[in-house]
Amino acid sequence: MDLEAVRTFVAVAEAGQFQKAAADLSITQQAVSKRIATLERTLGVRLFTRTPRGAEPTIDGQAFLPHARELLRVGERAVASVRTGRRPLRVDVIASRVAPSGLMRGFHRAHPEIDLDVVMLFDVETAVAAIRSGAIDASFRAVAMPGRPLPEGIESVRVLDEPHQLLTGPAHALARARSVTVAQLAGHRIWMPGLVPGTEWTAYYDDLVAEFGLTIEATGPNFGSDTLLDTIADTPALATFTTGQTRLVWPAGHGLRRIPVIDPTPVYPHSLLWHRDNPHPALATLRSHLAATAADRDAAGTWRPCWVIPR
Repeated sequence: MDLEAVRTFVAVAEAGQFQKAAADLSITQQAVSKRIATLERTLGVRLFTRTPRGAEPTIDGQAFLPHARELLRVGERAVASVRTGRRPLRVDVIASRVAPSGLMRGFHRAHPEIDLDVVMLFDVETAVAAIRSGAIDASFRAVAMPGRPLPEGIESVRVLDEPHQLLTGPAHALARARSVTVAQLAGHRIWMPGLVPGTEWTAYYDDLVAEFGLTIEATGPNFGSDTLLDTIADTPALATFTTGQTRLVWPAGHGLRRIPVIDPTPVYPHSLLWHRDNPHPALATLRSHLAATAADRDAAGTWRPCWVIPR
């Protein structure tokens, strides 16, 4: 259905005259008549009756009018959904339970007037390609990996260094510790089936292993966090890493422990990526919000890979 013809029908119905509707739409009266005739052929009914005063909707026209108005509203929403500056701000948060998702929830609480589309892209290459194409406006990433500099035009700023914790079951040898040093983790099996070769987080943990001589196992299929928590709870020999703002919920009977890692504290560096030519007005608001709420970065007693871009 031709939305311009629908728009013309609504204009005539509201103006009561073809001539007045033409002036309101900045087109000729002949164009108005042609659009209405086309719409009547499409619908198979007459929409207006000519009167001495102008034009009045027929019974069919009266029935069609509220739907015509809704068609125009839907059309406007459809256009706004893809038009930069009017469509929602689209931000990649990687996954629903990790820190970037929490950062965006905080942004939404601070700026409820800004429409958001939150997406979850798996790897940094996909995210960067989406930023460059304009499919998304920003992404939270570890920024770079060894040998993979950011492409031309992609800007970044570090917004959060997230401390690590050791997650154990109640029978693990370190379960009663109030904190553990990185040195104490040597020789313990740390199970992380979500590590996928070529991803930024795998590059991070590869460097952590190389730096401190840890044992991280990525064996077995990744059935998600629930299965991971079940296994850690039931297997005294296994622990896993989590980060301070990762949201985890488990049954009370699991008795899992989240233990801070110290001396040094490994921190995962979250940065916001965007294209320098992105015109979306809400992007600047997001960047300002993150700058104002950014947690301490490069703090003493922390560790991050050498390839992490300085703040």
